[in-house]
Amino acid sequence: MTVPASDAVVKTTCPYCGVGCGVLASPDGQGGAGIAGDTEHPANFGRLCSKGSALGETLGFEDRLLHPIVDGARVSWEGALGTVAGGLKKIAEQHGPDSIAFYLSGQLLTEDYYVANKLAKGFLGTPHVDTNSRLCMSSAVAAHRRAFGSDTVPGCYEDLDEADLLVLVGSNTAWCHPILYRRMADAKAKRGTTIVTIDPRRTQTGEEADLHLGLKPGSDTALFSGLLVHLAGQGAVDRAYVAEHTAGFDAALERALTIAPTIAATAAATGLSEADVGRFFALFTRTRRVVTCFSQGVNQSAQGTDKGNAIINCHLATGRIGQPGMGPFSLTGQPNAMGGREVGGLANMLAAHMHFDNHEVDKVRRFWSAPNIITGEGMKAVAMFEAIARGKIKALWVMGTNPLVSMPRADEIRAAIAGLDLYVVSEVLATSDTARATAKKTVLLPALAWGEKDGTVTNSERRISRQRRFLKAPGAARADWAIMSDVAKRLGHGAAFAYTSAAQIFREHAALSAFENDGTRDFDIGGLADLSDRAYDATAPVQWPLTKRGPDPRKGRARMFADGRFYTFDKRARFVAVQPPALAQPATAEHPLILNTGRVRDHWHTMTRTGKSQRLSAHRAVPFVEIHPDDAARYRLTEGGFARVTTANSSAILEVTISDGVRPGDIFAPMHWSDMTASNGRVVALVRGTPDPVSGQPELKATPAAMEPVAYRSRGYLLTRAATAAPSGWWWTRATVQGGSGLIFATQDGSREVAMALRGLFPAHELAEYSDHARALYRLAAYRDGRLMACLAVETGERRPDWELAKQVFAAPEIEAADRRSLLSGRTQTASAGPVICACHGVGLDVITATIAAGAGSVEQVGAACKAGTNCGSCIPEIRKLLAPALARDAA
Repeated sequence: MTVPASDAVVKTTCPYCGVGCGVLASPDGQGGAGIAGDTEHPANFGRLCSKGSALGETLGFEDRLLHPIVDGARVSWEGALGTVAGGLKKIAEQHGPDSIAFYLSGQLLTEDYYVANKLAKGFLGTPHVDTNSRLCMSSAVAAHRRAFGSDTVPGCYEDLDEADLLVLVGSNTAWCHPILYRRMADAKAKRGTTIVTIDPRRTQTGEEADLHLGLKPGSDTALFSGLLVHLAGQGAVDRAYVAEHTAGFDAALERALTIAPTIAATAAATGLSEADVGRFFALFTRTRRVVTCFSQGVNQSAQGTDKGNAIINCHLATGRIGQPGMGPFSLTGQPNAMGGREVGGLANMLAAHMHFDNHEVDKVRRFWSAPNIITGEGMKAVAMFEAIARGKIKALWVMGTNPLVSMPRADEIRAAIAGLDLYVVSEVLATSDTARATAKKTVLLPALAWGEKDGTVTNSERRISRQRRFLKAPGAARADWAIMSDVAKRLGHGAAFAYTSAAQIFREHAALSAFENDGTRDFDIGGLADLSDRAYDATAPVQWPLTKRGPDPRKGRARMFADGRFYTFDKRARFVAVQPPALAQPATAEHPLILNTGRVRDHWHTMTRTGKSQRLSAHRAVPFVEIHPDDAARYRLTEGGFARVTTANSSAILEVTISDGVRPGDIFAPMHWSDMTASNGRVVALVRGTPDPVSGQPELKATPAAMEPVAYRSRGYLLTRAATAAPSGWWWTRATVQGGSGLIFATQDGSREVAMALRGLFPAHELAEYSDHARALYRLAAYRDGRLMACLAVETGERRPDWELAKQVFAAPEIEAADRRSLLSGRTQTASAGPVICACHGVGLDVITATIAAGAGSVEQVGAACKAGTNCGSCIPEIRKLLAPALARDAA
């Protein structure tokens, strides 16, 4: 939904991916808000994806951390801050400041990030400040720095509109950046733009592409090395540009020749056909306006930096950078991963895109008047948590992230945290896996959530936007920057942290970016350093750099490097001779499959926000694993059955989805489920996470794994008005449903035992039951004062009962006699909508198939009839799949 801006709404920014969409929030005065897209924001022009559209459903206070807690007991802020400051001081005195670590998040606002970085690196004196962005974009950062001398994204979103060829590498853009994908689809419709996807999985984006290259895991560098060789052989290298603006071309080409000297060699190295490789090379060679977008499939790799540089090499070789419709483009995963990079929130950065040259350290020391400025890099995320396990790190402060779910080898991390002397978690939810972990001293600090915060974020195209407060802070929750400032004051650094507003922090951040910056640093927002509080509050989205030296210090630059000048000492970009592709852990006889991890369409990270929405929980309610039909047959797996996925690190039990979209020998599982939402679904815990030697980003896309079928005697679901725990030993997963909570379960108990275990949950209720234990069937509906309070269905373990009808009845304000009968019989009197396909409009599978059966013959006709696919468009690939059989029948 989109509406024009008015005085009744607050302009803010979406808290999900790095697209940075503008949002209009209309508070309802009762803690909620209506949500719409901001038609004036240049990132989305009013469009919102399914997640953004459902933000209003995620604002509730369920499971909120509302007061400080120390070792399980509620305390005052004074007590909590004293515990944190006293603990940090004692640990620094006994073990040195480098025994303290901070683990931050791309969910933090820039102002929060800035204060955390300043406190740790300038005043506590610890270099160990890293962020979950290490898992997201740090390989892109490293590739940018090696090529350009700076972490600079060259292009802007308008380039997607103006390209004639869009190459999407390791990016399921249609699901993970759907608003950008709609721009790409619009370009295809308007100017005939060709879309190529490069990914081991044929994702929903691949289904829509003109050419999909399903290459072997980890072989991206071979493909782009082969492309560089081909460009040179076809005379497509811009020799004048290379000679005038770059260095290292000959060495990079020589290395590429050893990796993929011909189309045939490239095909052999990547597992692709020679015809497909040749077609891609020809498209890239003859098309001037090419944008190559790369994301997690490139970055989350033990060779992620080399993959990024192999892509950039091809753009430098052809001079296709910094001009409209061309260039390499890193699609950022989090809403403020860019802002975190700007302030220095990674262990290998200092501040404001400055690093650890002596003169840069001295600049930051003088600007901050920092008594304990660090002089070298700290430990990156994987190394940091390994140091906790070894006992080198004694204190850890986690802010706004859930590493016990998202970090590789998460089981080991949980055990390591238990040994910390001080464990501080700034959080919104009291029930996240990370908030529930404990150490020798554990402090939980209630932070502000989206809608309560005030500050800025930076999106993938270097555009700074405001996140504005439109809800009151609940309980005792406070801004992260304010919490850290109070700790700093208790440590004796009050003068340097005497902040009273986010605007004051932003001005200091902007001033540091311009401090003694003579144009040798890319990040410069000095033009914003003198903003008044009122001007800060009213600031419109703007791209950096914004220097005081420019003709208009409030107007940024859309594209970088158009003049061929880069941020190296000689102003030349660098080609990089990349290493031959190799998996950090190849498949073995014991673990013959390669596990790839990622996201689904409607969920975000570890579901602490999206899990609150019934719309977003409807599309994929169960943790699952995708496997190719040939492998499913080999391992005796069935669609909708269960499989145990085992690696050297852990195991998980997941529902099986059979798909020819994954390559034989590969499997895919999403990373969203946690101990909070499933009994045995933590997928990233399976991953070893070997770090890239340059960026430190862990490998999350290629882990050797084994699979075996798991059988249960019974399967079922339970819908209740409040969340209900499953009995010990059952497999379960939880999903929000309209009007309550849904529990999907499987167990070795029979239907009779399930009935005995669960019917006692509803004392003083009117119970209606149906049982046929000989056939392993049991159904129950519980009523109170005529209202349906719970419904339970149990069937044989061979299949999961369909709960769409029950959810529909459960959500209804009143229940009819026919509905009562349906709950017990499992047979509907009227058609249900079916499983959700379009989350934006809540349109189910059965509605769409009925629409197609009634004559709708295109995506547009389906949308006109039932609205499916008419908002963000991320469901269009699924609608097109449903259309294909009907269109084939009509053609026959």
